[in-house]
Amino acid sequence: MRLSSALFLVAGLAPLTACNTPTAQQAPPTQLAALPPAAGAPAAVPALPPGPERDAAWMKLAPQAKVDPALTRSTVDFATKEPVGTVIVDAGERRLYLVQPGGKALRYPVSVGKAGMAWTGRAEIDRKLEWPDWNPPPEMIGRRPDLPPRLEGGPFSPIGARALYLAQNRKDTLFRIHGTNEPELIGQAVSSGCIRMLNEDVMDLYERVPVGTKVVVR
Repeated sequence: MRLSSALFLVAGLAPLTACNTPTAQQAPPTQLAALPPAAGAPAAVPALPPGPERDAAWMKLAPQAKVDPALTRSTVDFATKEPVGTVIVDAGERRLYLVQPGGKALRYPVSVGKAGMAWTGRAEIDRKLEWPDWNPPPEMIGRRPDLPPRLEGGPFSPIGARALYLAQNRKDTLFRIHGTNEPELIGQAVSSGCIRMLNEDVMDLYERVPVGTKVVVR
């Protein structure tokens, strides 16, 4: 793929959801992770093995935005009947809560599904991935046939630094909690249903919740 067309493709990903489809896992990834999500010279993405060094290097390249201090991650009072360790997403508040002991919760700002595309329900975290590849669902490819069946993960990927895959009775819901390459949109209703977090926040949550964690989206 020539540089000009690759840059156009990555730039066009910004308004799209980052949710995956399970049917695209076998397609070879399009290697656009080394290209920034806007026109200009490509940034050099160091090829590093998984670990803190890669996280630090790729986070320096990932899109940044100034976030309202009122939205920053914090520990808050939180009354709920859900057990400690449960993840609760309040779509109306556009906040994600990780239930803690003593009537507390860790509160994170999120972006949620736009009107008509929001998902609510109960699920569990079925798997977790670092800097995951992005597999656009068939419906999205139908709207945007120029999209690749799979985009390699990296600092400019729409799915960000981490992804938590949600399932119901071990069946993929196609909805995710994941990072973002649009941090300026955190706190808004902009996705096609997935829950977007700041990359630093989803990395923090990723370390705190194991596979099997219960998730409530309301």
